[in-house]
Parts: sequence; structure tokens; C-alpha cells
Amino acid sequence: MAMAMGRGTAQKPIPKFRTEFNVNSLAQFVDPLPIPEIAKSSGVRPSPVDASVKLPYFRIAMQQFETKIHRDLKATRVWGYGGASPGPTFETRSGQGMLVEWANELPAAHFLPIDHSIHGAEADKPDVRTVVHLHGGKTPSASDGYPDDWYAPGKSATCHYPNQQDAAMLWYHDHALGINRLNVFAGLLGAFIVRDDVEDALELPREKYEIPLVLYDRAFDLDGQLNYPVSGDPKKPWTPEVFCDGVLANGKLFPYLEVEPRKYRFRVLNGSNARFFHLTLTNNLAFQQIGTDQGLLPAPVPSRRVSLAPAERADVIVDFSGNRGEKVILKNDNLNVMQFRVAASGAGDSALLPKTLRPVPKILESAAVKTRALSLVEVDDLIQRPMTMLLNNAHWSMPVTESPLLDSTEIWELANTTDDAHPIHLHLVRFQILDRRTFDVSTYWATGQMKFFGPPIPPEPAEAGWKDTVRADPGMVTRIIARFEGFTGRYVWHCHILEHEDNEMMRPFEVVAK
Repeated sequence: MAMAMGRGTAQKPIPKFRTEFNVNSLAQFVDPLPIPEIAKSSGVRPSPVDASVKLPYFRIAMQQFETKIHRDLKATRVWGYGGASPGPTFETRSGQGMLVEWANELPAAHFLPIDHSIHGAEADKPDVRTVVHLHGGKTPSASDGYPDDWYAPGKSATCHYPNQQDAAMLWYHDHALGINRLNVFAGLLGAFIVRDDVEDALELPREKYEIPLVLYDRAFDLDGQLNYPVSGDPKKPWTPEVFCDGVLANGKLFPYLEVEPRKYRFRVLNGSNARFFHLTLTNNLAFQQIGTDQGLLPAPVPSRRVSLAPAERADVIVDFSGNRGEKVILKNDNLNVMQFRVAASGAGDSALLPKTLRPVPKILESAAVKTRALSLVEVDDLIQRPMTMLLNNAHWSMPVTESPLLDSTEIWELANTTDDAHPIHLHLVRFQILDRRTFDVSTYWATGQMKFFGPPIPPEPAEAGWKDTVRADPGMVTRIIARFEGFTGRYVWHCHILEHEDNEMMRPFEVVAK
């Protein structure tokens, strides 16, 4: 059937609803879990800081290709890095810098629905634009993936990552203004692991016993193709959040992993556009969480459930030694994600999980030279449909209002006036969560005054480490404290629900020299 063509859109089909395939009708646990390859350098190049220092050089192409998401689905068109989605995992050490040339070799036309009414995604811009952000990286501003620094197919950008930070699981993903949500949904994401001597000395599970789990939800149509939801308005297809029933683990639906009866270390990333994960294990198994976004916790935190907002990471140990011959399922709420098949025999491992991991010195509130009160705002239409999300009631294109001094410490108070939890990410810095506290939103809007309902609530044990993304709950003020160190220049802070980020819930900040 012929489709109507919209004016001013280069004769592209109007986005429309497509019948969604029920992924739960698929046979489960028939595909092995893929393990992303390790990125390989193709030589060395001079450091942009000191030409006498040679750094490993990588060239990673962004490309379109087809991949089997599940044994019984047709091959799915995706975008990825280095011919894979998720892309190759970078492995590096603290203090070992690198250069990565990110080459845009994607098609000229996007296969997902662009909303040209969104700032930064106007119809006069190329359909396909990319720029890569190393999420959690302490990176010079020119290499941070500023949303306006996008480039079209046929172009590339080389980024310098000094990696002058503690061991942690970071990740990389697209960050192009106005279409970031589409590019990540298409598959542009991957893991990036920094290691150091402190972590090495703990004798945690390593090599084949340490596995990245890049988790994200997706929807598919009846042809097995990615099915990004739209609003129903052909001129404004943006929708406020995307939630899908199919949870992919390293790019597969319902995979399985054969494991030995011993401890494993899983580096878990929530790479979803909007879905929050609440992960549990069957067979009465528990997690021992040893790390969060920016590295190790002070001590392991036992838990039956690991909760992750979009962009958050959890470093967990799972001990299968008491489950010989069993099948253990990783679940998100009531949905199956993947299966672990525990071998009936095997030597196991004798190493004990350390009782202490890495000190996390508290940043004293008295060290802060400035406290910023910042609001999270939702603008609705006349029938209460979300139209725009804002930080501090400001749009992306307005002048910078947050300009911390280099090497200074600040407290940011995030007052969430909306009905949603928002994962707020600050580029460049790592921070600590101070507390959360409920407040009267109506009084705040009417008077500008903060009326609290109860005492401050300290961070959860699994949040008591270094973070780069924080869950700002509705009707609460979430306080974080950060030292703005490393580099001067312009960075951004934003909600990591990608649909919000793409529609104004992102603001620049600038670190300035003293």
C-alpha cells in the first residue's frame, strides 16, 4: 500500500505504528550469550599533549549491518561500532591514554523516525549525524562528545581518552543532539573497562570468569526489525519514553550462558533508552555488588535485587558453587532476561570474596564553595501530555548558567517536580550522593520556597561509592557533591532517559580556570 509523503522531508515516509512482535512467543534460551570482542589497536600515534609519548590508536567504524537477535527471528538491521552491536569492549589501564578515531560509515538516510520539531533535529540538518561520548570518562572537552559536535557519514573524529581515573566500567554511545535516542536504539553503544593495580590485588574473578552484560530493551515488528514507538502525530513523532518487552543481553534475546560451579564477575550496564531494571536471580541466588558507576564500593553489598536506572552500572559477583547441575534465570521484574546453565561438575574456586574493597573517602560538605539549587521540570499540553522536559526551566540553547571553577567542589541540589524518576548524568566528574529528601512540590511552585516533609534519607548501600549518574526520584531533592577537576571547557549535564535528553532535558556547563 502506498504511503503518504510529508512535505519538506525529502520524500520520506511518515512514521507510523507497526504491529509489534510478541517476543515472549519465542523459544527461550536457545542462543548462547555473545561476548563482545576486545577492541584492538592498529598502531600508535603521538599524544596530543606530548608528541614524544606514543599512545595506542584505534579506528572504529560506525556501520549498518544485519544481525540475528534470536534464532527464530529474521536478521535485524542495526547500527553498531566495529561491525557489532554492542560494539567491541575497550580494555585499558588507569593512566594509559589512547586515541580513538570514530568513523561515520553509516548510510545517508536514517531508518528510525526523526522528529524535526525537536531543537537540534531540524529538517535542514543531515538525517544521519553522530558523535561519541565516553560515558564516565574524565576526558578533555574536545573529546567528550559535545552534542553539537556531530558529523555526517563520510567524516570522522579522533578522541583523546587519558583514562586518568580509577578502575571502573564506563561505556560509550552516541550523543548527537536531537537524535541521540534513535542512534542508541539503533545499536550505537558499547562497554569500556578501565583497570588498575588496586583492583588487580583483590583477586576478583577475571578472564573468562569476568563477563560484561550490556542490557537494553527493544521492540520488533513482525519482520523482526527494530520498531521504535511514535506518537501518532506525523509532524511530531517524539514520544516521552520508550519501554519494550524484549530485553537483549549483549545483543541477544533470551540467551544462555554455560557456567562452572564457582564465582563469576558480571559487569552490568543498563543501556536502555528509558527502562529501569530490577534484576533478580532464581534458585534463591543473591548478588554481591562490589562496584557501581565509577568503580569499587568500600565493601561488598549483598542483595537479592539490583536496581539500575538507564546508564547506571553494577559490578556484581554471583557464586554458582551451590547450584551444580541447575539452571538459574536472570529476571527483570517478571520477565526473563537470560539463563545460566551451571555445570554438574567442576573444581570451583577457593578464593574468598574480600571483605573490604576500596576506600571511598567522603567529600565533606564543608569543602563545597557553592551550592546550586536546580529543578527538574516537565511541560505538559492542555490535556496533560508531556511536551518538553527542562532542567532548571532552561532550554538547551540558553546561555550557560553553571560555571564551576576548576578544582572546586560544589553541591548540586536536584529538585524533581515531575512524576518521573530521572537518571541525571554529569559529564567529566564523578560525584557522591549526599541524601534525598521529600518536599512539597505545590508550595515550591507557588512560593519558590522549599518545604520538606521529612528528614534526609542517606544513599542506599549500593550507591555509597563514586557515581556519574544519580536517580532523582519524584517529589524529592537529591543532593550530590562533586569536585570539578581534570579539565576546563564546556560539558553537559542531562537526564539519561534518552527521549527526555533529546527534548530539552540537557544543559551545558562550563568548567573555568580560577
